[in-house]
Amino acid sequence: MRSWIDYAKRLLPDLLPVMQTRMQILQYIRLTQPIGRRNLSASLNMTERVLRSEVQILKEEHLIHVASAGMTLTESGMEVVTALEEFMREISGLKVLEAQLKETLNLEEVFVVAGDSDASPWVKQEMGRASVACIKKRLGANNIVAVAGGTTLAAVADMMKSDFKNLDILFVPARGGIGESVENEANTICAKMAKNTNSSYRLLYVPDQISSEVYASIMTEPSVKSVLELIQASNIVIHGIGDALKMAQRRKTAETDWNKIIEGHAVGEAFGYYFDEHGKVVHKVLTAGMQLADLRHIPHVVAVAGGASKAKAIRAVVRQGHTSLLVTDEGAAKALLRGNP
Repeated sequence: MRSWIDYAKRLLPDLLPVMQTRMQILQYIRLTQPIGRRNLSASLNMTERVLRSEVQILKEEHLIHVASAGMTLTESGMEVVTALEEFMREISGLKVLEAQLKETLNLEEVFVVAGDSDASPWVKQEMGRASVACIKKRLGANNIVAVAGGTTLAAVADMMKSDFKNLDILFVPARGGIGESVENEANTICAKMAKNTNSSYRLLYVPDQISSEVYASIMTEPSVKSVLELIQASNIVIHGIGDALKMAQRRKTAETDWNKIIEGHAVGEAFGYYFDEHGKVVHKVLTAGMQLADLRHIPHVVAVAGGASKAKAIRAVVRQGHTSLLVTDEGAAKALLRGNP
């Protein structure tokens, strides 16, 4: 197929960009329908004049339905998106990026979605949709799925639907909360995933960051111990990756620990661990929940993170060696390959 695509680009150089633009419109409508034209043009960073002509063509081809409530995909439109998705990933070079990243980062699998979530927030939703598909492939008869917090994981939860039929799934939070937006806390995301898939869940009612005295006391609580045992017994873990300094600020890190993070040149964070660019742990927050050592025994560790600005953080966390699958976006993938030493 690769050679056919190369010939097509030479023969009809304008064809592929047009296909990519129209496919992007259809994909975004699928994610957010019903959606108005003004919101769609702003989300795709496309002028209303250009979008208007594209929408008219898609409408004439009966791929979208336009109503006062907004645009939606028709049945034919959904068929086209589903049928062409893999082909479009091939012609846009995403498959090549995946293969290069898989080798560069030494991962079992990499999945790259089009776009850069730094510039286009809707790309997080595409990463969420891709993550759900990857997780479904790895579900067995009895499943415990541990879920971390963050805006990217919240997008994964939004993309989960009730088509997880005949699968016994228990969702558990991978850690406690850091005391910010409740919708981005692991407990909330865990409960939403369970609700969207008609599954069960357990919650962990402890803060993410606690003192050693409180930690020793909490660990003896039967309700906490039972959830921690489930977390450690999980067969799938799905987590985001944070920028080290931003996460330290969000946690309102004490000055002594802040200095350790700065002096250690930390660039990435996951599960309360701060990593330098070589994957070395330079600081650890005392947290209740998933520990780095626990990941060694978990078959599927799925990291979801995107945006070119996250490239260093992704590389740092992945270099720790526990990640089996990375779901990212085109912006981060290209930045990771450019920065490959």
